[in-house]
Amino acid sequence: MVLTWDIIRRTIEVLWLINNGFAIWTVFRSRRDIASTWAWLLVLFIFPYVGFIAYLIVGRQLSHDDIFSMRHETRIVRDKFLKKQSRLLKNHRLLPEPSRHMMERMLATALLNNSSTPLTFDNHVKVFVDGHKKFAALIKDIDAAQKVVSLEYYTFYADQLGKRVLAALERAASRGVKVRVLYDASGSHGTRPQFFDHLRELGGQAQPFVSAPAHWFMTPRLNYHLHRKIVVIDHQIGYIGGFNIGDQYLGLSLKFGYWRDTHLRINGQAALVMEVRFIMDWNTSCRRSKLPIYSLDHELAQFDLHPASNDPDEVPMQIVSSGPDNSEFAIRRGYQQLISEARHYLYIQTPYLIPEPPVLEALVIAAKSGVDVRVMFPSMPDHPFVYRASEYYAKFLVKQGVRVYKYDNGFIHAKTMVADDKISSVGSANMDYRSFSLNFEVNAFTYHYGLAEELRAAFEHDLDQSTELSPEYFDSQTRWRKFKQYFSRLLSPIL
Repeated sequence: MVLTWDIIRRTIEVLWLINNGFAIWTVFRSRRDIASTWAWLLVLFIFPYVGFIAYLIVGRQLSHDDIFSMRHETRIVRDKFLKKQSRLLKNHRLLPEPSRHMMERMLATALLNNSSTPLTFDNHVKVFVDGHKKFAALIKDIDAAQKVVSLEYYTFYADQLGKRVLAALERAASRGVKVRVLYDASGSHGTRPQFFDHLRELGGQAQPFVSAPAHWFMTPRLNYHLHRKIVVIDHQIGYIGGFNIGDQYLGLSLKFGYWRDTHLRINGQAALVMEVRFIMDWNTSCRRSKLPIYSLDHELAQFDLHPASNDPDEVPMQIVSSGPDNSEFAIRRGYQQLISEARHYLYIQTPYLIPEPPVLEALVIAAKSGVDVRVMFPSMPDHPFVYRASEYYAKFLVKQGVRVYKYDNGFIHAKTMVADDKISSVGSANMDYRSFSLNFEVNAFTYHYGLAEELRAAFEHDLDQSTELSPEYFDSQTRWRKFKQYFSRLLSPIL
């Protein structure tokens, strides 16, 4: 057969139609929001066949069995402490007197209903903004552990810091402490299962999140990952925030320089609530790894929520988690309500500024209402498309009256929000689609003047090392850079 231009053209047309047909079938067979659906169709239409490879790596969802297992674990514990708290909140008798303002009560009620998380009181909190101090304290607490250490991180690198933390876990296991490590295989790329062999020999356990330990490389999924950073020691001490385990989080990366993050050390009942979150993640992953499930029946049987006291240093707190295993969007809705209830100021730090439309609209309304809304994000990218999309939204927010800053002293990775010296949030959730819809996140929402004031002071200190972005800053950018921003914005729902 002689190939003519007409045959070649018709072949291309047929292949194009087949590509489009498969694109429509592939995207619509999975339950997604409208924005993500159209973004994937755009990728699959514009980049035939290559787009399917990207979809297999980035767009593939968790299996129905994994989702069912996660929901099952949630149902086991969700109602244990919630009915009484719901009743007390409605009667205005749950929060202590200094915190019984409508703003705190409404947010606490919303989070209770959205994420089934109890409100705990007897918590004493220390804030870390430097990785060296945070990990020195963490290793010291692990070395003092007597009963159990539960640790889960998105990133657990097998570098110098990773080896230091692992050595502390091995020392604990050798003393008879029950040690469990849960990590995300993608976030910990380069860390092989064999890295934890000696810990296992000492009686500890380690496994990747919802992946078969010996075959995680067979599942190239870039979404639906364990992005949480939790450590719980002896059911009493907890760590939660933005730091992962790796040398770059100590500021040792030449690419990023100084690493600015925020983490909380909690001594109190919130730590046990964090451990319940760990148990659900651990037990879900055991379905594939075949490791023994973790039960806290004995501890929970004796667990009763302590009422508020007159101690001014106690921090009322809710541990709020969200992920693709449910449709409550608890952290996103918590952010929305916190933003909408701010009256004087709202300070936000995030490494990625790609807010979903409801959050974006809440920020604009707050700024238009006279609230001093300030957002800080990095001055350098760690993901090119993500950073250009962040620039697009930064430009939009600046034009709407939001004050936006880029942090110049290295890389800012903190995920914090503080409003009116009353309410704050610290955790793993970024201000982007991925954190709100695609990954498993956890944040601490707190109701305490002193803690909010400390986080506000940290933000204001960072302002001295940041540059405020103006409309002129964006207008002076090249057309090519503006095009990259607009194009990356189209991909926002899947970045």
